[in-house]
Amino acid sequence: MRRDVVLVGLLWVLATLVGEYVVSTLDIYPPKAALEAEHIDQAIRTLLMLAVPVFNFVVVVMLYSIWRFRARDEAEVGEPIYTHRTFTVGWLVVTSALAAVLFYNPGYVGWKFLKSNPTADLEIQVTAAQWHWHITYPDYGVSLKSRPIGFARIEENPVLALPAGKRVKFEVTSDDVIHSFWIPALRMKVDAVPGVVTTMYVTITETGSYEEDAVFRVQCAELCGTGHPRMTMPVVILEPEEFEDWIKQQQMQEAMGGSMEGMEKQGDGH
Repeated sequence: MRRDVVLVGLLWVLATLVGEYVVSTLDIYPPKAALEAEHIDQAIRTLLMLAVPVFNFVVVVMLYSIWRFRARDEAEVGEPIYTHRTFTVGWLVVTSALAAVLFYNPGYVGWKFLKSNPTADLEIQVTAAQWHWHITYPDYGVSLKSRPIGFARIEENPVLALPAGKRVKFEVTSDDVIHSFWIPALRMKVDAVPGVVTTMYVTITETGSYEEDAVFRVQCAELCGTGHPRMTMPVVILEPEEFEDWIKQQQMQEAMGGSMEGMEKQGDGH
């Protein structure tokens, strides 16, 4: 029995070392464009590193038991196995300690970081509805509305533009059912709840666009009906000067649209 315990222990240590090396060195994360994304990726990496020894212990014990104690000839009724009190207490203590560590970091520490700076350089209002996004830049008088079209034609939607190097506040609500406003490149999301305005702060650090990578998009992350997977909108992150130029273009388009609408009404009157 002691030999089995030693072998299992050695296999577990070896598997854990390999697993920790893979988790700490393998880049499995998509492009990120926000300060908060760095912290969220680090939280995921921490969770994986703590999960590796627990997962490997269960797998190694299971596989070793299947190999070492399998019935080689005819199936036999094995000896009864009773609870090993020391192992049970040790397992409870170790797993409880891991849970306590996770509650503190990244749990409490991450939550405190995300809530630590309720200031912003730019405010964007987001209204969700089945199945589109209504985006408003109240400081600039610019308003955009996506259309519920398929992923293959997402580029035909207007883009949500954001400035790099700025902190953005999103004010999110819904006109009908619960949706969820999510931009994968920022790793941040918040529920859109009817009758309630939820807020999300993001510090943009990198430029990027949907044309470069699909993580630069708005995506509903809450099942909201048959059009849920089509509730998407491309995102572009621009340099501050380029963002200002984009805003001016949108303002000109809206002004021209308003002028054309007025002319059409006058024509109808005649």
